[in-house]
Formats: sequence, C-alpha cells, structure tokens
Amino acid sequence: MNVKEQCARVAREMGLGTGQVEKVAGLLGEGATVPFIARYRKEMTGDLDEVAIAGIRDGLARLAQLDQRREAILASLGERDLLTAALRDRIAAAESLPVLEDIYLPYRPKRRTKAAMAREKGLAPLAKVLLRQQPGDVDALAGRYVDPDKGVMDGSLALEGARHILAEMLSEDGSLRKKLRRLFATQARIVTRVKPGKQEEGIKFKDYFAWSEKASQAPSHRILAVLRGEREGVLGLRILPDETQAMALVLSHAVQNNTPSARQVELAARDAYKRLLAPSMETELRGELKKRADQEAIRVFAENLRQLLMAPPLGPKRIMGLDPGFRTGVKLVCLDEQGGLVHAETIFPFPGDKKRVQAARQVTALCTRYHIQAVAIGNGTAGRETESFVRSLDLGPEVDVVMVNESGASVYSASRVAREEFPHHDVTVRGAVSIARRLMDPLAELVKIDPKAIGVGQYQHDVDQKELKKSLEDVVVSCVNQVGVDVNWASKELLTFVSGLGPTLAAHIVAYRNEHGPFTSRKQLLKVKRLGPKAFEQAAGFLRIRGGKQPLDGSAVHPERYPLVETMARDLGCTVSELMASPALQEHIRIKDYVTHKVGLPTLRHIMAELKKPGRDPRSVFKPFVFADNVAAIQDLQPGMRLPGIVTNVTRFGAFVDVGVHQDGLVHISQLADRYVKDPADVVKVGQQVEVAVLEVNVARKRISLSMRAEG
Repeated sequence: MNVKEQCARVAREMGLGTGQVEKVAGLLGEGATVPFIARYRKEMTGDLDEVAIAGIRDGLARLAQLDQRREAILASLGERDLLTAALRDRIAAAESLPVLEDIYLPYRPKRRTKAAMAREKGLAPLAKVLLRQQPGDVDALAGRYVDPDKGVMDGSLALEGARHILAEMLSEDGSLRKKLRRLFATQARIVTRVKPGKQEEGIKFKDYFAWSEKASQAPSHRILAVLRGEREGVLGLRILPDETQAMALVLSHAVQNNTPSARQVELAARDAYKRLLAPSMETELRGELKKRADQEAIRVFAENLRQLLMAPPLGPKRIMGLDPGFRTGVKLVCLDEQGGLVHAETIFPFPGDKKRVQAARQVTALCTRYHIQAVAIGNGTAGRETESFVRSLDLGPEVDVVMVNESGASVYSASRVAREEFPHHDVTVRGAVSIARRLMDPLAELVKIDPKAIGVGQYQHDVDQKELKKSLEDVVVSCVNQVGVDVNWASKELLTFVSGLGPTLAAHIVAYRNEHGPFTSRKQLLKVKRLGPKAFEQAAGFLRIRGGKQPLDGSAVHPERYPLVETMARDLGCTVSELMASPALQEHIRIKDYVTHKVGLPTLRHIMAELKKPGRDPRSVFKPFVFADNVAAIQDLQPGMRLPGIVTNVTRFGAFVDVGVHQDGLVHISQLADRYVKDPADVVKVGQQVEVAVLEVNVARKRISLSMRAEG
C-alpha cells in the first residue's frame, strides 16, 4: 500500500477528504508538528483541529506497521518458495492485521505438532479423503495406511492421526476463524473465580470473586481490574462464548453429511475447537479487550491531565510555599514573582510544639519582608492542620491561602531537574518550591514531572506504556503550545515541549538567554545555536516576547504573517501598535479584502482574535478555594453533610473528590447528576470546584461515598 492508498484509507475511516489527509501527511513528512499544522496551516488542511491531525498521524502510522508486517510475511514466503501469485494478491488485499495473520497461518513455520507428526507418518492422503465425506467403510480405508515401521500399528491410530491433520486444517481455515472471531466478539463472556486460598490475600478483588459479564459490554476499568487480579494470582479468568453455540458454528462449517467419513470430520472439528480454535480465539479476544481497555484508560488519563495542566494560574505573584509534615516540621519557602527562591526554613506550627508561637511570628514576618501575596499549602499529611494554622494568623485580606494538590512533588524534588535547579538544597525545600510554583503556574511546573506520577490516571501501570507515553506527551505538547511560552521566563523543561524545539534547542535557548540577556525579538532566536529556519518556523508563533520593539512578538501571530498585519495597519493609516490597541480601528478591517491563495478566512480570523487580545491565556481566571473549616479528618465526616470539594480524578465509573480529609471520596457515576450520565467527563473536570453530600463513610477501609445530586 503506497502513501496515496494509505491516505485514502485513513480518509475513509475518519470521514475526511483524501486531499486533507494527503496535505497533513505531507506536512508531517516535512517535520511539521501537530500544533503548528493546526494553528498555522489551516487553509492547507481545511481547518482541521489537533485531534483530527493527530488521528491522521496515528492512522498512517498504523497502516505503515501493517505494511511492514505484510512485507515481512511476503519475504518469509518467498524465502521458502511458497509465494504464489494468488497468495500474493490475497496478502496485498488484507486490510487488517487479523485477516493478514489468518492468511499466513497455514504457512507459518510450525513447531512439531500432532498434525506434523501425522503427516510424517504418511497420513495426509487419508485426511484428504475423509474431508470429502463420501460414503464408504472408513475402517477399511484406514487399514490401507497401517505401517508399523512408521508407528501406525492399526486403523484406529491411522484415523486418529488423520483427525489431527483435519483439526489443524480447520484451525487454520480463514473463513471459519472469521465466523468464530465475530461470535467471540459479540457473545463471549468474561468469567472470573477466586483461586482457592486467595480470598484474604486478594480482598481488593472481592467484587470479582464470582463474576460474569458480556465481554463486549464490560467497561475498561473492570477489564483492567480482572486482568490485574489474574496477573497477581488471585483470580482465574476465562473469556469464552457458550460452548454449545460455538461448537454448532464449527460443525455447521465443517460437517456436510452423516457418512462415516463425516463423523470422523465431526470428531476432528470438536477437537479443533476445544484444543486449537477456542484457545486461539480467546487469546486474540483478550488482546483486543486489553487494547480497547488501554485506549479508554489512556483517553481518560489524557483528558484528566489536560484539565490539570490547563488549571487556572494565579500568575506572577510573590508566593510562600509550605510542604507540611508533623514529625519533621513544615518546610517553608518564599518565591519572587518569577518563581525564584529567596528564602527557606522549617517551622513547627502544630499544637503541642514548643515553637508554635515562634512559627507564627516567622510566617507573619516573612510575609511582610517579602511582600507575600499568596500562601500555597500542600494537601498531603498535615496539610489541613497547616492551613488552619496559617488562617489563624493576621496576614491581611490581600493574602490568599490556597491548598495545592502536591501529587508528584516528591518525584520532582528527587529528580535530576530539581537537583540542577537547586543543587544546594535538599528534597524538602525542592518539594515546597514545587508546591508554590504550581499555584503560580500549574502548567510550567507540572511539565517537569513524569505525567504518570501526577495521580490522575486509571490503571496507568497496567496499560500499554508506549501508547500511554505517546498520548500523554501529545497532551503536554498541546497544552504548552495552546497557552504559549514566554521565552524570557520559561524553564528549559517548558521550552522542550514547544513545537519544533525539543531538549537540545531548549537548552541552547536558555544558554543564550543567560549569556546575552533577555530576547528582544523573535528574530533573535535565529542566533541561537543550531536553531535554524525550520525550527524557527515551527516554534516562533508559540514563543512570546513581551515589551519588545515588534508588538506582534508578544502575540500568537506567526512572523510569516507580520507583513499582512502591517498592510492592514497601513491601509488604516496607523501603526501596528495602534491597531492592536484600538478595537475601533480593528472594527474597520474587512478581512475578506485580505484573502489570498495562501491566506484564507480561518487564518485571518485567528489573526483578528490575536489583535484583540494579543498573547491571551486560554486558561480560566484563578478562583481561591476553601475547604469546610469543621472537617479535617475522615472521622469528622457524617452522612448528610454538604461540603465543598475539588475534583482530583475522573474515571469511567465516577469522580474522586478531595473534601479536605486526606482521603478522596468517590462520586459514583450514578450520583454525579439528577439525570443519566454516560460519561463522567461530560459533568466534571479535574480541578473543578464542586459541592458534594456525604452518603457513607467507612473509616476502617478509608472509603467515602459522595453525591452531587440535588437530593443527595
């Protein structure tokens, strides 16, 4: 399948024009990134968004892998002189991997099977005669193949060997496998049983000790749960359709009549299903179910990560960060507006601490000395107690006190990135800095952490790790480029995810900035080591330079379109700066007058939006959040309470909400709204502030059931 055929196939699958897919394929082949294509090549693609462009990329990659397998099979068959013109045509026409493998199955090099041994004994001709299912005495027929020298001592052994050959033939019959594959896909049930003696050890899998569900209807989280239970040796697991129904399908395919030969074929067919086909189809279905569950779990994880990365930033403020701890005290740091560390120490603020009064004085004095505008407190152990302490101080109404999700902060604090940033401070200081910076700009800080460590996934360690990594990286890249990056402020880690850059160019940009001072124009980026015209084209529109001579450098207008904006300004008799500052002047622009064969309305609308709000941040405005002050531990919860909370994770079965007791509660999908909810993501997002009612509390198992329904 050549590239044109691949594009046509992807276009059919996605309901797009072939020309659109071909344009995207060409741009990707030239090294363009998904964000760049989506934002700056709208006319070429027909204004496709990032989701569609990424879908095209992945579809083409999948077909390329299929073609690689096709070529490998052709090479194998050619080397063994098995490739005929008809077989080549069948292989070329195969549109999916299962069909391709079914065609190859009879020719695949085999280990020493029962059928292979029967063929060595000269029983293949007997199998062919039986397969015709003609009338006749099969015992007399089998007697002709008795050969003690080959181990065929009598007719019954001859028939047994022939049946082994027939069973293998049926197991390799592409038409039969196609029918069975459909039956397994639509009718198979997942059945689990707890293994003897594993009840106590596997208590977390209690719901699946005796469980059955139609495989086609099982949600991803249950599939991944039972597969984990099986992998940990707690559950026995089978995925099969009704055997009577499956066997009837096999027999109707194989058996033609009721002759003695047909009865031998029937025996072979029954053996083929139980010994060969059922295990093969079950293994294949397991793979499909796992793949489907992985895709759904990865989708949920990616969407949660997007919401977390796009959480509202407080912005460039002077922040005090507190990483709470009972035994070792609370690590305190103060940061300037750029996130730079200006002070660090440890305080002991809890009741019973001899230094509690001193801690109060320290916090108050530091807030005054460094003009602190907000206090960020990690929400882990001792978080609520630390929050209570800080709120008891007279810091003034202008100082916001905010609980911050600290998931992954410990991972960052022990990372190479943190050691490079703060080589002279220990992990506790680095963790407090990370907590404070998350309040200032969640996106800029969280890109330094492996997304899997952030804690918004569902069975993230069970899914395909390669696919998970690719999906999460796509999300990070999308978010970073959607927001845009201030090139004079961004860390190397943040710059790494800018379209067209990567870690090497990001490091060179930071090195140039450190040596020459802040960038004053986008053009200056071309002086950075190894940053050539191609990388500049991909990256420039996503990098912001504020306060420079060229006002468009602070916007998302690409430098290649500066002449167009200058023409607009000239036509209105004003400068670009005046045009950007005046909504009245912008209203006089008739964008249709500027349409050319290269620039269409989609790009022009994007330019106009940028002129109105240059470099606008697409994230929401930050809103402070406060937990209920009378609830700090799970023991404080009582059914019927209504509490404020923050959504920390969204899964297929509901949402987890932090109500400030160090243990997230679950709002089951049935309790998310006063209506039917198909997908929890339609109702809630990670980071969303909600009000919940407590339904049930199990202190021993640390389980909290919550509701968002009006009558909950």
